[in-house]
Amino acid sequence: MTAEPPSPVDHPPARAGRREWAGLALLTLPLFVLALDASVLFLAAPHIGADLAPDANQWLWIMDVYGFMIAGFLITMGAVGDRIGRRRLLLLGSAAFALASLWAALADSPIALIAARAVLGVAGATLMPSTLALIRTMFRDDRQRTTAVAVWMTTFSVGVALGPLIGGALLEVLPWGSVFLLALPAIVPVVLLGRMLLPESRDPAPARTDLPGAALSVIAMISLVYGLKELVAQGPEPAGAIALLLGLAAGTVFVRRLRRVPAPLVDPALFASRALRTALVLLLLGVFSATAVNFLVPSFLQASAGAGPLVAGLLTAPVAVAAIGGSLAAPAMAGRWGPLPVIAGGAVLSLAGHLVLAQAAAGGPVWALVAGGALAVLGVSPTTVLGTDLVVSSAPEERAGSAAALSETGGELGVALGIAVMGGLASAVYRFRVESLLPAEVDPATAAAVAENAVSAERAVSGLPPDTAGAVLTAAGEAFASGVSAAGYACAAVALLLAGLAVRSARTRR
Repeated sequence: MTAEPPSPVDHPPARAGRREWAGLALLTLPLFVLALDASVLFLAAPHIGADLAPDANQWLWIMDVYGFMIAGFLITMGAVGDRIGRRRLLLLGSAAFALASLWAALADSPIALIAARAVLGVAGATLMPSTLALIRTMFRDDRQRTTAVAVWMTTFSVGVALGPLIGGALLEVLPWGSVFLLALPAIVPVVLLGRMLLPESRDPAPARTDLPGAALSVIAMISLVYGLKELVAQGPEPAGAIALLLGLAAGTVFVRRLRRVPAPLVDPALFASRALRTALVLLLLGVFSATAVNFLVPSFLQASAGAGPLVAGLLTAPVAVAAIGGSLAAPAMAGRWGPLPVIAGGAVLSLAGHLVLAQAAAGGPVWALVAGGALAVLGVSPTTVLGTDLVVSSAPEERAGSAAALSETGGELGVALGIAVMGGLASAVYRFRVESLLPAEVDPATAAAVAENAVSAERAVSGLPPDTAGAVLTAAGEAFASGVSAAGYACAAVALLLAGLAVRSARTRR
C-alpha cells in the first residue's frame, strides 16, 4: 500500500525582523529629504531672488520644475526599478540626488539652479517608487507591511512640518544654498548602508525598456500637471488648455500602447485587478481632499484673516499633527476592522470636518476653521496610508516597482487636481462675489485689479484713501472667504463619494 503524499500546508508569510525594521528606518530618510526639499524652497525664495535676480519666467521654473520632473518620471522609474533592481535604483538615485543638491546649493545663476532642480526632480522620481517597492518585498506580513507604510508616509508629514523650522533656522545664519545641503546628512547613510540593510529585488524575467512608452508617460504627466497649475494661476488661458490637451492625448496613446507592444512600460495585467483600480481611485480622492485643506486653510489665514506667513504656519500646525496622528493610527484600526471600513469611517469624519471648515470660512472664528481643517485631514489620512498599502499589495512582487509608481502617480495627480479644482473654484467664487461687495466709488481699473485675486487686491489699494482702501480689503476678504466656503462644501461632496466607494468595495470583497 502506497502512502499518500502529505497535503500542502499554507504557511503564513515570514515576519520581518530587526534587519527589516532597521532597513525601514533607512528607507524613511529619502522621503524625509523629499518633504524638506518641497517645503524649504519657499522660505529661501526671497534670498534666492536677491542673489540671483531671476526674471518672472525663470522664477516660475525654479519653483515648479522639480515637481514636474518627479511627476513625469515616476512611472518610468518604477518600471526601471523592476528591471534593474529596486535597491540598485535607490542607491543610484540617492547618489544623484546628493550631487544635484550640492549643485543647487552652489548655483550662481538662475539657469544653473533650474537645471539642478530638474535633476533633483528626476532623482527624486527614483526614490519614491523604489522605497515603497522595497517595503513590499521586506514586509510580507500584512499587518507589518501596513505599519511600515504608515511609518514611511508619516515621515513625509513630519518633514513638511519640520521643514520650515529647520530651513528658517539655517537661513538665519547661513546663505540660501544651505537649505539644499539638508539632503546630504540623510542621503549619505542610504548610500553607505543600503547594501547592508536592504535586499535586492527585481523582476526575474525583465524585458527591454519601452523607450517610446517612457517618453509618452513623461510627456503626459508633465503636461497634465503643468496645465493644471496654469489653470489655477492664470485661469482658462491658451497655454494651460494646450498643455492639458497634450497631456490627455499623450496619456491616451500611452494607455493604448500598453496592449499593443510585447514589452510595455507598465504591465496591463496590473489594471485587470479590480482591487488595484479601486485602491488607486481611493488614494487619488484621499490625496485630493487632504491637499485641498493644506492649500485652502493657509491661503484663507493670509488673505482673509490677515495673518502673516509665520503666524499662518503656526496656526496650521494642528492640521499637520492631525495628519501624523491619522497616519499612525491607520494600521491598528485596519487590523481590527479592515482597511475599507476604516477608509469609509474616516471619510465620514472628513466630511464633517469639511462642513465645519466651510461654515467657519463664511464668518466663524479662526480656531473653528483650523479645527475643521484638522478634523478633515485626520479623517482622510488613513486613506492615504491604507490606499497606498492596497495598491502595492494588490500587485505581484515582480511588479512592485510599477505598482509603487502608479501609487505615487495617483498621489501626484491628486495633489495637482486638489490645488487646481478647489483653487479654481475658490477663485471663481471670489471673482463673482467681490464685484458685488466693492464700494461704488472704486474706479474700473482698480476693481479689475482687485477681481484678479485677493493678493492683487492689496497692491491695488495702495493709492486709495484709507477708508476706501479698508473697504476694498474687507470686500476682498469676505469674497475669498466665500470661495473657501464653497470649496469646503465641494470637498465634503468628495468625502461622501470616497465613503460610498469604500463601502461598496468592502461589500464587493465580502
